[in-house]
Amino acid sequence: MNPENRSSPAPSATPLAAPAAQAAAAVTHYENFPVASLLCPPRLRPPIRAIYAFARTADDIADEGDAPPAQRLQDLAAFEADLQAVAQGHAPSERWETVFLPLRAMIEQHQLPVNLLADLLSAFAQDVEKTRDAEGYADRAELLDYCRRSANPVGRLLLHLYGVSDAQALQQSDAICTALQLANFWQDLSVDIPRGRHYLPRADCAAYGACQAELLARQTTPQNARLIQDSADWARALMVQGAPLVHRLPGRMGWELRLVVQGGLRILDKVDALQGGSLHTRPRLHAPDWIVMLARAVAM
Repeated sequence: MNPENRSSPAPSATPLAAPAAQAAAAVTHYENFPVASLLCPPRLRPPIRAIYAFARTADDIADEGDAPPAQRLQDLAAFEADLQAVAQGHAPSERWETVFLPLRAMIEQHQLPVNLLADLLSAFAQDVEKTRDAEGYADRAELLDYCRRSANPVGRLLLHLYGVSDAQALQQSDAICTALQLANFWQDLSVDIPRGRHYLPRADCAAYGACQAELLARQTTPQNARLIQDSADWARALMVQGAPLVHRLPGRMGWELRLVVQGGLRILDKVDALQGGSLHTRPRLHAPDWIVMLARAVAM
C-alpha cells in the first residue's frame, strides 16, 4: 500500500489501460512489494496502475537525475498544475500525457480523492527542500506528518477503490502505510545518507547518544545500532497495530495486504539482523524470503 514499494502492472481490458501500462512499464526501479499484481481484481488494476504511474513519476522528478533543487520544485509545481487540470476535466500538458490521460479517466470513473494525490506531491517537494537545506527531522511527530502525506494517501486511495471508508479501517491503513514507509527508511540508510537525506529524527539521535557525524559517515557504533533497532521496533509496532485490517478486507485484497504486511516485517527482520549495519548495507528480499512471507501470510 506504499508508493515506495512498486512492481510492474498486469494487463486489463479497459481501453485506457494501454497508456497507463506504458507509463508504468517505463519504470524499472527495484521493488519489494507487488502493485496491481495478479491478486488484485482486474477491474481495479487500471486505477491502481494510474495512481502508481503518477506517484512514481513525481517521485522521480524529486529524486532522480542531476537537476538542481529549484528545477525539481518548478517541475513538481508544473506536475501539480497538470493534476489540478485533469481533476477539473481539462487536458494536461503534453509533457506527462502518458501519466495524466489515464489518471484523468480514473479520477472520473472512480471519483478518486484528488487531495490525496496532492498530498503526495507536497511530500515530494518537502524531500527536495530538506535535502537542499541539509535538514533532517526534529522528532517523530514531524516525521509522522511527512508519512501522512508521503505514504498514507496510497492506502487510503486503495481503500477508496474497494469502497472501504470507516474510521477504523482508515486508521489501520495509515498505520500499515506509515510502517512501510519507516521500514523503507531504515532499509535505505546506506542509499539515502550519501544523497544528503536521512530520516532518523534528531530527538531520537540525542536520546541514544548517536553522533550525527558518525551517522552521516555511516559508521556502525553501539549507539547507532541501538538507535536503528529502536527505529525498527517503532515501525514494527505500527505494522502490528494495522495488521488486523487484513481480516476485514475480502478475497484478493486481503491476501495482497497480507503479503505487503509480511514483506514489511521481513525487511525489518533483516534490518534487525544487521545490528546497525543497514548504515552501509541495504537489506533486500530474496526467493527464500518470499517463502517465509507466504507462510506467515497464510498463518495470519
